[in-house]
Amino acid sequence: MADPKVVLITGGDSEIGRTSALLLAREGARLVLGGHRIWEGEETAWLARKDGGEAIFMRTDIANEEEVRMLINLAVITYGRLDAAFNNTTAEGRMAPLSQQNAADFDSLMNTIVRGVYLSMKYEIPQMIKNGGGSIVNMGSVAGLVGVANAAPFAASQHAVLGLTRSAALEVARQGIRVNVLSPAAVETRVPEGFPSDEARMQGQYATESPIGRACRPEEIARAVLWLCSDFSVYFTGQSLTIDGGYTAH
Repeated sequence: MADPKVVLITGGDSEIGRTSALLLAREGARLVLGGHRIWEGEETAWLARKDGGEAIFMRTDIANEEEVRMLINLAVITYGRLDAAFNNTTAEGRMAPLSQQNAADFDSLMNTIVRGVYLSMKYEIPQMIKNGGGSIVNMGSVAGLVGVANAAPFAASQHAVLGLTRSAALEVARQGIRVNVLSPAAVETRVPEGFPSDEARMQGQYATESPIGRACRPEEIARAVLWLCSDFSVYFTGQSLTIDGGYTAH
């Protein structure tokens, strides 16, 4: 990064969040991390500091408005401003035909993913306006660009994230704020033993259908986050940066 930036990352307790945080820290970013799991989030912050970076973690329920507001206030109180944010809000849905999906699962996905992105941007944007600009990167999926059989609730949540991203980008472009969404296919993350098999199945499905023949890797997401948070992407806004190995070229 051209100059040290204050970057907020939600989902800092996840593999994608950690990989992105450590890359940004190595590039000089000062990090504020949010996440649900305290041990994993604190470990990410410790690893960033171990590499010579600056990082703090706060346990955050991304669907809780007050906790989101407090997380963003923490960034401003600690570092004086907020330059960029990676809203890494993710959740896995159940793979089943729409008629067999559970309404409670649908509500949970919408509450976590869509509400999480909405609340994050709601409180990030005013701080960035005070700074005279900034960059917001929302975590999406190719499921927000195409239909996905047997994953209708998840696809609906991802289409909503894309709509929020584009609408926010139009609202704040003249205030120097860029808003974009990352749209990877399945990401090659570790699926713990005993974890619901749908996530592993989805990774395998995308890997089979990808022209490159594999799923996306966390470090490939991290490099895209770095670029979007940097000054090298100043004319890029309201867009989906699709990292899918050619999946949507079909």
